[in-house]
Amino acid sequence: MKKFFLSVFFSALTAYFIGANAQNSYIVKTRGAKKQVKTEVKSDESEAGEKEEPADFITENFPYHSLCDWKEGMEFMVMPEKYDLIVNTFCNAATGKEVSSGRLRHKIMVYKNHNVAANGKTHINFYCKDDSLDYYYEISNGTFEDHCYGKSGVPTLAYLGDVDIARSKLIGMKLYTKGKVYRVDTQYEGDVYEEVSIPKNTEVTVRAVGVGTRNYPVKIIVEDKDGKEFYQNVAISKTNCGMRDDEFIMDKEQYLFKGSFEMVDANVSASAAYTQYIGNVVYTKYASTMYDEEDKVVNVPRLTSFTIAGVQSLSNSNYVILTLKGIEAQKTYTKKVTFVNENVAGDIDGYSEDYFMYIFGTGQSGIEKVPVAHRQMIRQGKVGVGYTKEEVRLAKGSPKRKISTGNGRFDWIYDNGVVVKFSSSGRVLKVHYR
Repeated sequence: MKKFFLSVFFSALTAYFIGANAQNSYIVKTRGAKKQVKTEVKSDESEAGEKEEPADFITENFPYHSLCDWKEGMEFMVMPEKYDLIVNTFCNAATGKEVSSGRLRHKIMVYKNHNVAANGKTHINFYCKDDSLDYYYEISNGTFEDHCYGKSGVPTLAYLGDVDIARSKLIGMKLYTKGKVYRVDTQYEGDVYEEVSIPKNTEVTVRAVGVGTRNYPVKIIVEDKDGKEFYQNVAISKTNCGMRDDEFIMDKEQYLFKGSFEMVDANVSASAAYTQYIGNVVYTKYASTMYDEEDKVVNVPRLTSFTIAGVQSLSNSNYVILTLKGIEAQKTYTKKVTFVNENVAGDIDGYSEDYFMYIFGTGQSGIEKVPVAHRQMIRQGKVGVGYTKEEVRLAKGSPKRKISTGNGRFDWIYDNGVVVKFSSSGRVLKVHYR
């Protein structure tokens, strides 16, 4: 696990104003965060990725609001990032003087309107609920219309509308984890956190929702079945998040709601169409890539046997995520497959390579009965002198032809020209390649 910190300069600046905001109800922490004033503050994350969200929840409940469509009364919280602690965002409307972003941190700004000032520049106007003062953000270049249709918005502001909706919709809800890395608070009154790895498809319950950052304004704290709490900051509607849609890719995709969480009601484990597979034993017909318990891509050999521990759907897709418990090594893996064969020209044997029935066979492979010394060769499709007929079948399948050669000896001939010669006792004498 790694800790992230700003420089001592930012730590000292933050310490000046952090105490006054410690009781803000939008600031939530995971269990175990220490209640003491820190001397260092972590940096805001370099965050989020985009995937299309489920229309039945995200789109209907978290509409995107362009700056052009902001309505009077919309609320935001000032969440300065590193750059904002040096370059001020707001001016006091009464004096026209810049105000430190640090001093405004965690204060709630209520949108009022916009106007063109005497200097010809556009002001976006706010009323601060915490100090009852008026502030404005001045657009340095261009008109309001030039500015509002983009994704830039107003710096430092995290949209609280998403937080409020998420509180009403998500607290108490069960979700499944979809991301790779989550966070645990280590300081109650600060922003220090530790990163923790959580297995995909872990069932969790939402315990609290608060404000995260400007880019990812909704902080969702969840708890697993063992009582462990962790969180993720996510962008949901992307209102004023300051990031374009095409920036929500690669390692940032985990900072969208769907990149970190899946709704339980989308999980196929409750569906009769898939519960029939849970508990079944299968084996890999071919070497296959899967994700291990640390969410790393690994190559699983052919003839590896598993019990299907879970099946989870992917929204708006024929694909599911299998959770597979290894029978030999007792390791857990996940694999994305489809139970619908979407045959495409060029696929092997007329099957899609991620088709369940192409990848897996039913029952145990039988390799667990084979001497350990023979298993690696068999998984590579090879056999050696002394191997049994059962071991040859595991390695190469059933032969195209069987020929008796006299004295109880016989040959198995395969399509690829391989001839396996057996002794009268049924053991391999020689493997001949034509």
